[in-house]
Amino acid sequence: MKTQNQSVRLSKCRRVDTLITDYPPPMVRQSRHERPFGSVLSNGLFGFIQRAILLVAAIVLVAACGSKAKEDALPAGSQILALGDSLTAGAGVASEEAWPDLLANRTGWVVINGGVSGDTSSDALRRLPALLEQHNPVLVLAALGGNDMLRHIPQAETIANLEQILAMIKAHGAKPVLLATPKPSVAGAVFQNLSAAGFYRQIADEYDVPLIEDAIADVLSDPQMKGDPLHPNAAGHAQLSQNIFDALKSIGYAAE
Repeated sequence: MKTQNQSVRLSKCRRVDTLITDYPPPMVRQSRHERPFGSVLSNGLFGFIQRAILLVAAIVLVAACGSKAKEDALPAGSQILALGDSLTAGAGVASEEAWPDLLANRTGWVVINGGVSGDTSSDALRRLPALLEQHNPVLVLAALGGNDMLRHIPQAETIANLEQILAMIKAHGAKPVLLATPKPSVAGAVFQNLSAAGFYRQIADEYDVPLIEDAIADVLSDPQMKGDPLHPNAAGHAQLSQNIFDALKSIGYAAE
């Protein structure tokens, strides 16, 4: 299985390449004809070392600018909403075998299973206000879009719905995490290599929310993890719960 990674947006930092290209200052440069040969060698070596140091410093600075601090871990008893469709509801397995219940057992959180089989992103958007009001979650895991793709709903409509869902979650004071659903693919199913639809990354980057990109795709790529072509079996939900937990630990929300 692939290691789950959160979506990370590089913060805007001051460019540092000018520190390299502008060193040494033009006013102290001399032509080769004005300097002794030994001075040219020593100054050339010195300049090379200085440029190498600045290059390393630039790389470290860029890496620091691109890093993102982890979120604070959520304590046991925290209210978490899992918003989704049949993949979240646990179609084909007992409710206690579905990944939201398994995640609750692993973390001690109160995970509300807000999955409804057959839901599209627009269906979930309509249900969300009442769920937020009733449960007041601190974190919402949104796993939607699969039925939109199966029903050939225009991608722009799905993106707009998911963006409204994320905005509504934030407006309520909760933290959203987006879970990507794999795009339907006969070849991906045959070769056991399903991948997330690209629009999830686009949305996560634009709205600066963590993305769990491959958790669902990895499970549904494995025939041994599926109860039918579209849904995980009990073993699949157990693996999906593990994948999601690992990703949330990487983000910072979950702790061992």
